[in-house]
Parts: sequence; C-alpha cells; structure tokens
Amino acid sequence: MKRIVHISDLLRKSHEGEPFARTELMQMLDYPADSFETYQIMAEANRISKNLAQNKAEIHAQFALNLAPCPCNCAFCSFAQSNGVFHEEVRLSPEQAVQYAKQFETDGANAILVMATGGYPFDLFLEISREIRRNLNARTTLIANVGDQSLADALKLKEAGYSGVYHALRLREGIDTSLFPEKRKESIHNFQEAGLLVGTCVEPIGPEHTNEELADMILFTASLNPSYSGAARRIPIPGTRMAEHGLINELRMAQIVAVTRLGMPETVMGNCTHEPCTLGGVAGANLFWAEVGANPRDTKEKTEEGRGETVEHCRTLFRECGWDVYSGPSRYYMETFCSTSNKPLETMSD
Repeated sequence: MKRIVHISDLLRKSHEGEPFARTELMQMLDYPADSFETYQIMAEANRISKNLAQNKAEIHAQFALNLAPCPCNCAFCSFAQSNGVFHEEVRLSPEQAVQYAKQFETDGANAILVMATGGYPFDLFLEISREIRRNLNARTTLIANVGDQSLADALKLKEAGYSGVYHALRLREGIDTSLFPEKRKESIHNFQEAGLLVGTCVEPIGPEHTNEELADMILFTASLNPSYSGAARRIPIPGTRMAEHGLINELRMAQIVAVTRLGMPETVMGNCTHEPCTLGGVAGANLFWAEVGANPRDTKEKTEEGRGETVEHCRTLFRECGWDVYSGPSRYYMETFCSTSNKPLETMSD
C-alpha cells in the first residue's frame, strides 16, 4: 500500500486531536510491527492513554454464570457447539456467583463483569444478577456481558444494577459467527438508549484480517463513543477450523492497540487489550481483564487453572510497564467521565 502521509504529520495530527481518515489508519497498520514508525505510534498512544487516565490503569474482572455448548457457533469460541469442546452445561449457583463477585471486589477489581452464553435464560441472569448486586458494595461497578438484547431487556439490566455492558461487533460477524451484524449494532444502540455505558473492542484479531477490515472496525468503535475501545487477538482453540489461521504475535497486537487508541476521540478514556501483556501496556492499553470460571478462549472448565489471569497479576503487569493502577469504581463506566457516551460521534471514513 502506498504511504501518502509522513509519520511526523500523522503524529502532529494526533497531538492536535484531529481525527484520522480510514487511509491514515490503514497506513499506520501497514507499517512493519518492528519498525521505527510503529514504535513512534506506540509511544504516542501511550502518551494519550496516560494523559487521559492520569497514568492510572484499570483492571476489570469477569466470571461466567455458565459453561455450555452454545448455538451461536462463533467459530473462534470454545463454547461453540460446532467446535465440540464442551458437551454438557454447567451452571453456577447464586451462592457461587456471589462468592466469585465478592472475591473480585476484595481483590480490588475496578469493575466486575458477569457473563453468560447465548442460550442462558435471561430471567435467570437477572435473578442471579440482583443477588450479586445485593451482596456487593453499592459503589462497586457491575457490568453485563450478554448476547443481543431488546430495549426492554436492556432496561431490565439497568434496573438489576448494571452500570454498563461489554458488547462488540466482532470481525467478520455473520461469516465466522451465526449472528447478524445489524442485530449486534441494534443491541449496542438499545444498551445506550437504556442508559447503559458500552465498552467494546476490535476483536478477535487473527493473521487473516486485513488492514482495511481493522481500520473499518476502529472507525466503527470510535463512532459509538464508547467507555473504552481497544484491540484483542484471537486465541486459537486447538483442533478447530479457526486454529488453522494461527496467532498474531504480541508485537503486532501492540501495534493494533496503539493505532486503535489514535483512532479514538479523546472523550474515550479507556483502551483495552486482551490477553494481558506488558507490550500492550507500553502501547497504550490501560485496561486488562482478570478471569475465573468459563472462558471462551480456554478449553479448561475453570480458566483460573488455564489461561485466566488474576487481578494481582494484571496489577503486576501494569506496574512492569510504568502504569499505576487506579483504586476504586471504574472511571470508564462513570457518567462523569463519559458524559457523551450515549451520543455516537461522527468519524472520518475517508
């Protein structure tokens, strides 16, 4: 691809807060990951993230209410029925769910995410969520990670005590998944309409995804004016079709994390990456996740015995790359820090 803008001009635009065109994002993604230009972009992303977050990163912690073969059949997910990793459903009791949440609260997580597979009964999700909410400090941030929802059900999540949701339009949605892209977008709108703040991400990234696809998804997430965006690489599930594509390395992941930060408006404080790594933190990621229980990137029933990281280890990783860790309820999901988060932005698409 022909590079038409000098790196110094791209950095100047970033310093001046000017939005980037699609071609400019593609250009930044097209530099070799181990290049002078990419390291400058990573440094600029680090500067922006640290300025916006006052050098204080956040750690959010997630657990799943169930483990089950899921009919949504996302090809990259260990829960997918078609992947044949898990065959029987296992559900947490309300007491187990509360125990996980309280442990994360004790560990100092800035937000606690409650996840369920696509087939989990929504009424049961609400019932257990209310029990979790009753047993946590009133200031603890509670976030839902659930499937597509109507506006009526989004309002029920808000009433159950959730401050926000994690919801993403995944790369090649409708191709690598059985879900409809427009339905994902509609759900994000419903969550925002219900007063839930939305965190999202460019994910799950594999070697086959083009810079055009990545730039388009960066622009889409920016248009949502989310609580945070960011980027996450796909973790191959052994023996699955998607595993044949392989895995991008952490340096390439850090490059995409950095370009995503530059593609966001400065109303977006958070910039995430997953799985936690110091290269991501150096490249401007100020949000990592700890995980216990079921995990769509893991073949272990309890990811704390596999890929899942603890709050404390995430804290250590951030400190290794020069970040302090914020103490208290997540700022990314606070209205005072996200005053325009329910108002999508106009972005440049070239």
